[in-house]
Amino acid sequence: MALVDSEPRYIYKIIPSTSPVREPLPEFLPVSELDQNSGFIHLSTALQVPNTLKFFFKDEPLVYILRIEYTTVVHHVRWESPDGKVCGPRPGEGLFPHLYNGLKLGKDQAESIAIWQNDGGWDKALNGAKPWLVY
Repeated sequence: MALVDSEPRYIYKIIPSTSPVREPLPEFLPVSELDQNSGFIHLSTALQVPNTLKFFFKDEPLVYILRIEYTTVVHHVRWESPDGKVCGPRPGEGLFPHLYNGLKLGKDQAESIAIWQNDGGWDKALNGAKPWLVY
């Protein structure tokens, strides 16, 4: 996975099947326990989504993916290691975008939503998402 120095067009929030996302999106979605404990919303770039799915959502039957236009949240994003520390990137992954806006994620932040099925792994969903999952 190549690291990219340019700013992304979109960043993504992966939400497990246990927290269904309905349209129209509410003003604010419920905050995950991880995000609540961290004090920020964990996000991924398009290049980071595959490994995030494979490592943290491998047993999920489906996930909801929120696509967030980066320019709409850029002033609230910090690029950090996955655990929220500003340090060097993990090999091949780079720093992750973390949203520090008071744990607010909903209709004003999300540009669109996708629902992906885990079909014996995430490869089929990822292959089908190529036109939508863009850096």
